Amino acid sequence: MSLVDTAYRPEPTPDAAYVHALAADVPIAHDVTRGSLDVQLATRHAGMRQVTLRYQLQGPASAPVVFVAGGISAHRHLAANAAHAEAGWLEELVAPGRTLDPAQLRLLAFDFVGADGALDAPIDTTDQADAIAVLLDTLGIAHLHAFVGYSYGALVGLQFAARHATRLQRLVAVSGAHRAHPYAAAWRALQRQAVALGQLQCADAQGLSLARQFAMLSYRTPEEFAERFDAAPEVVNGRVRVAAEDYLDAAGARYVSRTPVTAWLRLSESIDLHRVDPRDIRVPTTVVAVEGDRLVPLADAVTLLEGLGPNGQLRVLRSPYGHDAFLKETDRIDALLATALRAPTSGDPA
Repeated sequence: MSLVDTAYRPEPTPDAAYVHALAADVPIAHDVTRGSLDVQLATRHAGMRQVTLRYQLQGPASAPVVFVAGGISAHRHLAANAAHAEAGWLEELVAPGRTLDPAQLRLLAFDFVGADGALDAPIDTTDQADAIAVLLDTLGIAHLHAFVGYSYGALVGLQFAARHATRLQRLVAVSGAHRAHPYAAAWRALQRQAVALGQLQCADAQGLSLARQFAMLSYRTPEEFAERFDAAPEVVNGRVRVAAEDYLDAAGARYVSRTPVTAWLRLSESIDLHRVDPRDIRVPTTVVAVEGDRLVPLADAVTLLEGLGPNGQLRVLRSPYGHDAFLKETDRIDALLATALRAPTSGDPA
């Protein structure tokens, strides 16, 4: 890891967001900071690269700092606030009264390295972990009270715990394990082939849309699809159309509208490159697994737990939402976070 020629740029709060907040009778928050940071990062597979780290930090300056990271589609904006009124990707869990209450904790998040599509090279979860360490250095944050990671964010959290243990008091890894399961890796490889086929036909957006639709099938469960889309197929313009196709088409279109193809490809690969030895993780770690998760099977969570030894504990959810349970089972996830984040550790201040 290397930090050279650092350029720090805090981003001003948009006036429109203040107007929106006032109109909605929302108190103006003065403790939300967005910024970007240009650094030279020694990446694992592509050598020294210049990357831009875009982050958001929200919460009282004196509060414990919790880093929050989600799937490869997640970003720095966790939830709407008075400074930035647009909805975030973790809206239901970052809210007053929740464990991740921005009035009680200082919440830090960033856009993953490669999420802007500017880095067309293999990206490893070690690169993400090291980038977070650089960001903490720049912000003057010596250590994290916790790292809460969901899906890809859980992989990054495991790497951060292994590589920067002295900066972390506890880890919560939801729907993520120490390696990519071969079945899930094969599924993602087919998605990337769909994108490649689209590129060959000068139809990048269509290829990415199809890949996203394949992904939606892996995120959810057959039980949910049986409940939501149990309707007879229709013949439309001489072709058969099944009940789930409108849902899948909409999901693909939304994703294409906000995601560069290069970003998706490189972050998809990053999941499959991920490897960490659980024995290298020596901070208290709560592993949250979901029965029926086809991307991160329960057996892999158990193997991770065994490698963690006395540092690990496992919590298992039953949910029809599969891998996406962390976005849907908000009350149950919040209860698990409450237990994990409020439990004392040997590194907690007296």
